[in-house]
Amino acid sequence: MSRLTLHTLASAPEASQPFVERAIAANGFLPNLIGVLANAPVALETYLTVAGINARSSLTLAEREVVQITAARIHGCDFCVAGHTAVALKKAGISIDSVRALQHGTPLDDARLEALRRFAGAAIATRGKVVQQDYDAFTSAGYNQAQALEVLLGISLATLCNFANSLAGTPVNPELQPYLEGAI
Repeated sequence: MSRLTLHTLASAPEASQPFVERAIAANGFLPNLIGVLANAPVALETYLTVAGINARSSLTLAEREVVQITAARIHGCDFCVAGHTAVALKKAGISIDSVRALQHGTPLDDARLEALRRFAGAAIATRGKVVQQDYDAFTSAGYNQAQALEVLLGISLATLCNFANSLAGTPVNPELQPYLEGAI
């Protein structure tokens, strides 16, 4: 049971309703995260706006999903692990073995994505004070300064979602339960 109200389109504050409609149209269902964020229209707007900006970064969808699953795992957000696992498998083309590794925080076979996973984890663990060795490994894998900041953008997006879900105790939608850790 959610600690915060889990809104539907009908119960959402008027200012949140256009965002809720947009989420339903994009997903085919109302993700419970959106129902929680609808409690604060500015939080919901921020989430959707930052998600749109993050999607315009130079990181590929697969790379952005590596960041999102890594952050969700570290932050302990089962909802976001499941949601981003679904995107990683259905849209980003990440292999099931790689997604399992991301869910468990174990190394990826793809050296470039592994450098990204490690950099994102280091950035979270150190609150951005990544040691030079971790930064050098990231740039040696072909990433640049702008992408280092784009990883932080992705982490900021994940932090809003992960923390909102943790605060609320957001239940995982039935549509996302097949993507929970251990289910794939």
